[in-house]
Order: sequence, then structure tokens, then C-alpha cells
Amino acid sequence: MIQAARGEWEGDTRELFLAPMSGVSELPYRLLALECGADVTITEFTSSAALTREVARSWSRMESHPSEKPFIPQIFGGDPSEMRLAASMLNDRADIIDLNFGCPAPKVTKICAGAALMGQPEDLVSMTRSIIQEVDCPVTAKMRLGTGNKFNNAIEISKELENIGVARLCVHGRTLKQRYSGEADWNYIQNVVESVEIPVIANGDIIDSSSAAACLETTSAAGLMIGRGAIGRPTVFGEIKSELGWIDEESLPWVDHNWYNLSEIGKTFASRKWAWDRYLELAKGTTGLRPKWLKRHATAFTKGLPGAKAARVKMHETETSDQFAMSISQFLAQKVDSQSSKS
Repeated sequence: MIQAARGEWEGDTRELFLAPMSGVSELPYRLLALECGADVTITEFTSSAALTREVARSWSRMESHPSEKPFIPQIFGGDPSEMRLAASMLNDRADIIDLNFGCPAPKVTKICAGAALMGQPEDLVSMTRSIIQEVDCPVTAKMRLGTGNKFNNAIEISKELENIGVARLCVHGRTLKQRYSGEADWNYIQNVVESVEIPVIANGDIIDSSSAAACLETTSAAGLMIGRGAIGRPTVFGEIKSELGWIDEESLPWVDHNWYNLSEIGKTFASRKWAWDRYLELAKGTTGLRPKWLKRHATAFTKGLPGAKAARVKMHETETSDQFAMSISQFLAQKVDSQSSKS
């Protein structure tokens, strides 16, 4: 199910992953990312404690769809028994179970979970071993370079995780202390890649085809995980693939007969309109239109676009979720039409 792909990158294709982001990567958005070119998606990171207590809100994050293959739930926690139980509860439905050792959020690290566990490497490895022994499916892990308090220890931890049977690793090129500041250290990720035989996915500061190519050139990673660069812009996966020559631009689902008549900003509006409309279709066919998610994604989809501020004022004046959704679609469509008429 997971194949190693370590070695020098010479322009050959690599898998692109949508990062597991709380408040972003719910089911409709994951399905959208797959249609936009992502190869692998992972659920929002979810508390093992909440899953074992059968909290409905947390289990709703474990929703999937037959088209989401592989289905990879990601869990976090500081209690080994809860993590093991949560993994066993997911065993029958998951294709792969991913363990979160990379989240820097204080609400996670204060219970010695997420990236904080990198400061307790023996506990991290022991917990992972017990989970691997508990489930039948492959187990993968996402981590950072270290806590940032002393020397970075991702290399040492990666070797231990490989030895106990972890199938794949993802490394974010920052420490816990850095959170999302500074630049991702791709050179350290390269050292991790060279230290183990299992696939290593690089994560951090990958936002377009240029950064994707540069990261692969530096790290020789088996693939790339995109987080913040995919918020409100799920088309980034297809854009990377087409601009690196992995696929033809004409195969992208938002490229139509009018595409090459548009200006660059017109293309931005057109691709986001296609993605927004498709997100609405996927949401209606799975979870339904949920106001909280609509507002989060609408803000992200319109961020940085000319006229977006006025459009967001109008969308908040709507009375229903359908009206709200349509207001964003109309805003994006009007801009596409105006840009097309100028060409």
C-alpha cells in the first residue's frame, strides 16, 4: 500500500498530500482536493480521548466516502492507552492510521501530545509500537524537527519509528517552538530522507510549483504535503502538477474553452469559482451545507482577491446557507466575466 520512493529527484512525479488541518480538511474539502489534483488526503487531526469517549463531534471528523482512497484518519493524544484504543476503534474503517506528533497548538501540547511528544522520544516510540501491535492497517506518523528546546531529534526518532514498523513519515521543517514562524528547514528534512529507507514526505513552505520543485530538489522526498498553501486554494495541487509538466494543463477540470482568453487574475477567479461551486456540490452530497464551514471556506476562497471585502459584507447579509453560498459564487463569476471581456 505504501511504497518507498527514496532517491534523487530528477523531475519525476511525486505524490502530493493535503495536510490534516483542523477547521479546513473536512470531508467535502478533502474530496475537492482530490478532484483538484491531490493524491492523498488525511482527516482533521482528532483527539483520541474524544474518540474513545464517543464524542459525536469528533467522530463526525472521521466521515469518509468511497472515492476517498486511501482513507487516513489522524489522531493525537498524550495517553498511550487512549491512543491505542482510538486506533483499534478505527482499525476496521481506516486504510492507514496517521499519528500526529507535529501539532504545535498549546491546547494539544499542554497534554504532552502533538509535537510536545518529541520531547519525550521514548514515550513517543513506545506509544507508536503499542498502536502498531494493536491494528492491522499500516501506521504512519507526522512530526516536526524537534521541540526547539535543545538539539533537533527528528532523525533519531525517525530511525526508531522505522525500526518498529512505521510505514511512512511526514516531516514539517520547523520545531515546536517555531510553530509557523521563520523558514522551513528543508536541509534537515533531506537528512531524515537519507537516514531511513521508508518514504519521507516533506512539509513546510510549499505554496506553488516553484517551491515544490525547490523542496524536491533539496530533500529528494517521496512526496510533498501542502497545508496553508491549500487553504482556500485547493487548485494548488493541479497547478503544481501542470506547471511541473506532470500533467497537461488541459486536463485540469477548471480549464475550459474560455480559459486562454482570461488574464492571470481572471484565471484565478475562474479556478476558484469552479472549486467553490464543486465544493458546494460535494458538501450537499455528503455532509450538507454547514454554516460554520461555509463561512470558513468562503473567507479563505475570497482572501486576497480584488473586491473580496465588499463581497464578504454582502454574504453576511444573506439569510440562508444557500443564499450565502450563492453570493460567493456570483462574486467570483462576475469577476471572471469582467476579466474575460477585457481580453
